[in-house]
Amino acid sequence: MILCCGASLIDMIPEETVKNTNGFVPYPGGEIFNTAIGMGRLECHVGLMSGVSTDIFGQQLMAEMSASNVDTSNVIISDRPTTLAFVQLTDGQASYLFYDENSAGRMIAIEDMPHQLDAVKAFLFGGISLHCDPGAEAYVQFAETLTDGSVIIVDPNIRPAFISNELLFRDHIKRMLRLADIVKISDEDLNWFFPEAESTETKVAKLQKLGPTLVILTCGGSGVKAWKPEGNPIFVDSLKVDVVDTVGAGDSFNAGFLTSLAEAGLLNKAAIRAISESDIVAAMNFGVRAAAITVGRAGANPPWRDEL
Repeated sequence: MILCCGASLIDMIPEETVKNTNGFVPYPGGEIFNTAIGMGRLECHVGLMSGVSTDIFGQQLMAEMSASNVDTSNVIISDRPTTLAFVQLTDGQASYLFYDENSAGRMIAIEDMPHQLDAVKAFLFGGISLHCDPGAEAYVQFAETLTDGSVIIVDPNIRPAFISNELLFRDHIKRMLRLADIVKISDEDLNWFFPEAESTETKVAKLQKLGPTLVILTCGGSGVKAWKPEGNPIFVDSLKVDVVDTVGAGDSFNAGFLTSLAEAGLLNKAAIRAISESDIVAAMNFGVRAAAITVGRAGANPPWRDEL
């Protein structure tokens, strides 16, 4: 099983009302939640570890996981409120306004983390959960206990509007990147993390020095690149589709990419170190196909296997 560890929340998506003004409709979301849902729909054995509320939005999250084949045995339940992310769309591109104070996800502690993990082969962590303590520190400390044998995947998924303490956030992200075997990062995330006026190749090389074996760089409509420790970057083009919005696009890519690696038996440290270019291309192509379906419809709504 792959255990997705991090944010689950409600995306409040703007939709036109009968009065011809925009209202907000609640959709299950959160980078890690979306990826878990995407993998479950692609028939990959996946679970979620996240703080989930008992409120009406938490119930919506749990129902979506049940419907999408996601294992919930490691979910951390509390009566704190669910995080809400109000989405603003400009030409299909999403920006976010978060309401997260005292939330079920933010307030988890290291003592809440699961201890029975024998079935888990790989762990995915996301940046949204690393913004605010105590939850951020709990996730980092939990990841630090997994370095001996488990594959660790990190998606920084940086949301500048959500960062209240940049120094603390950078520290959390850097600690996670040093633990990672695979890092999937967007071009926007890379430029935020390394703001210097340098080439993409230079910035990726800096990222590689932190420790990951495999770096995947998503560039929206310009495709996806991958870097192993040696050799030239590997490129896969994007698919051209009519974009409704980009909410959840990167999460659906992650779901397809990791499902492909899991089905090929490659989610162990030795296999990642020796992974072939053809296996990387196959996994990136599967991720691109999943993301292309998601951006063609509203909200974070990853595809089912038969849609691919």
